[in-house]
Amino acid sequence: MTVGTKAPGAEDSAGEIVSAVVGRARSAMDRFAGSDQDRVDEVVTALAWSLYKPEHARELAELAVRTTGLGNVADKIRKNRRKTFGTLRDLSRARTVGLIEEDPARGLMIYAKPVGVVAAVTPSTNPAATPVNKAMMAVKGRNAVIIAPSPLAYVTTSRAVELMRDALEGVDAPPDLVQILPQPVTRHSTTALMEACDLSVVTGSQNNVRSAYRSGKPAIGVGAGNVPVVIDSTADLRQAAAGIVASKTFDNATSCSSENSLVILDDVYDRALDELRQAGAYVVDRLEKRAIRDALWVDGRLNREMIARDADVLARRAGLGGQAAKARLFLVEDALPARAASFADEKLSLVLTVYRVAGIRAAIETVRAVLEVRGRGHSCGIYTGSTENARLLATELDVVRVLVNQAHAIGNGGSFTNGLPFTLTMGCGTWAGNSISENLNYRHFINLTHVSTTIAEDRPTEEALFGDHWRQYGE
Repeated sequence: MTVGTKAPGAEDSAGEIVSAVVGRARSAMDRFAGSDQDRVDEVVTALAWSLYKPEHARELAELAVRTTGLGNVADKIRKNRRKTFGTLRDLSRARTVGLIEEDPARGLMIYAKPVGVVAAVTPSTNPAATPVNKAMMAVKGRNAVIIAPSPLAYVTTSRAVELMRDALEGVDAPPDLVQILPQPVTRHSTTALMEACDLSVVTGSQNNVRSAYRSGKPAIGVGAGNVPVVIDSTADLRQAAAGIVASKTFDNATSCSSENSLVILDDVYDRALDELRQAGAYVVDRLEKRAIRDALWVDGRLNREMIARDADVLARRAGLGGQAAKARLFLVEDALPARAASFADEKLSLVLTVYRVAGIRAAIETVRAVLEVRGRGHSCGIYTGSTENARLLATELDVVRVLVNQAHAIGNGGSFTNGLPFTLTMGCGTWAGNSISENLNYRHFINLTHVSTTIAEDRPTEEALFGDHWRQYGE
């Protein structure tokens, strides 16, 4: 071997593989570049149908649960179809080709252009819905997308990509608009992809998020979820219990938007727990709490054999019997201060921590403490009849989303009964080290060209701008 050279290794091989995939993506983009809005929408609809089609939604849900062990089939079917349908609704109402906005009063015309080849890193928890969701948004902007899936979810995600590519061919669009990073997906190949593409959009591992921001290319990452929800004195307790149990049990709590803590005001605490029991929750005792803690965390890390499992599986593995074995989820009463790898942390399981507090101010401080453990920037919620209490959470807490009287895992990523964009990727702002503080949507997949023409002069007087300052502080 020549001095100063090295044998080909994983990084060299990853670079060659990525170069070939990105080259095909750029060629596909070139062939798609002249598409008008109607043609783009036709292609995006084909991508949506590839997952929304009932037999495909079921096939991918069954494959996901069988190969990853995470979640449950019925809810994954609902997620696959609902998220796809809602995203298509949002995209069908948006313009992303040519002139998309005109403001004669300001002399502005705005044109949309592609961002380029997108690296889409996707998680094991949503191995079909997230790749299709990101592909729809990317192609809506006339971009190509390359999916880098979680290795655990490769079988499911590769099948989803295969169905999308078939759909593209079915409408005579370049199939290489959507590709998957070839196996084996490694840290080297994923990093090489993010370095070679024009934009990375990362959902899942915080290691991947940090790697994307270090790649030297524009990146959109998400923060960790750990949603706390307040139940205040004015809440409809039955509605709150029904919403919380439905949301927490959805797909066995795989969603980053799934509730992880309840903060209940003292004067409704006992009644709220009664309603939660009626909805299927089980309040564990002191010994059961210790058993769950010992089973859920091993050496300070979540036990993969416990997360996102059916409630009876979790109960059996934690050694819980009797009524606990029949529960839909488990409530663990706890007290702050909290720390990482404690019941204040994200649990990704059918375990929900409960805190009892004196009033709304104490509730806000408890939510803040939970988010400092994990989840800062992501979301929180409140069940309330008080607009003022909802506003207090919004003004005093560093979160991007505050959901009011809504099931979090169902509403946080967009709903037909709220105004948030449908997505499976929730930006958490600079609080979580993210570049966006909103739900990922189509606007993150287009560049904008602004045409500026002259307008009548818009120059206020010095008095208009400085007058109040002069009168209060002098010139």
